[in-house]
Amino acid sequence: MKMHKWIAVFVGVAVFSVAGIGKAPAANLEVGGEVYIGYFDKYLWRGFDLSGGKPVFQPGIDVGVGGFTFSFWSNIQQNDGELTETDITIDYTFSPHELVEVSVGNIFYNLNDVNEPGLKDTNELYLSVALDTLLAPALTIYWDYDEADSDGLFFTLSGGHSFAVMDNLDVNLGALISYNQASDYAVGAYRDFHNYELGISADYALTDQLVISPSFMFSSGISGPAKRAIDSEILAGINLAFSF
Repeated sequence: MKMHKWIAVFVGVAVFSVAGIGKAPAANLEVGGEVYIGYFDKYLWRGFDLSGGKPVFQPGIDVGVGGFTFSFWSNIQQNDGELTETDITIDYTFSPHELVEVSVGNIFYNLNDVNEPGLKDTNELYLSVALDTLLAPALTIYWDYDEADSDGLFFTLSGGHSFAVMDNLDVNLGALISYNQASDYAVGAYRDFHNYELGISADYALTDQLVISPSFMFSSGISGPAKRAIDSEILAGINLAFSF
């Protein structure tokens, strides 16, 4: 299916979802979320360039209700409109303490194996603990229980800070470091530090509901096994989000 058709399908699903949400008050539940589309110079995931250095569109929708969030996200190659990946995430987030936020969930990766024949869909469970303190540190643990041959885990430790530059403009700084414990299907069979990421982005509110966000990120491998698997990469792009 060509890119313009995928965009049409995405917009149709988004409109249908937002329309359906309008009926939610009957169930006395607060429902909200956002629909968005991003354009990036490549698809970078855990330091891996999954688009061959070619630009991509990345549309998605998040719908939250009662602590649960349902997310649908896709990656579309600009050059041929090929849909290479669709992720479906179910997340539950709660706060056991006013300074602590815990998230648990599952990510289903639906992968198109046109470029890599034999590539199988897979699932990851994750657990994340974040602190509402300076730099907002967050530790996340991922477990591919589906296609991984071992019981390896993948860890990320991230943090960042936002600055209000103007009433409708925020600048965000962020950093991440990851460790691979033999998560062999998605990352590799080694046990060592994987990559680090440094990012900067801006959120400019066009309206109360519409936000445009340019971003820039640098990623590089840390350990020897990681450097043999991934290159140092620069990722640049822009995202447009509509909240409801």
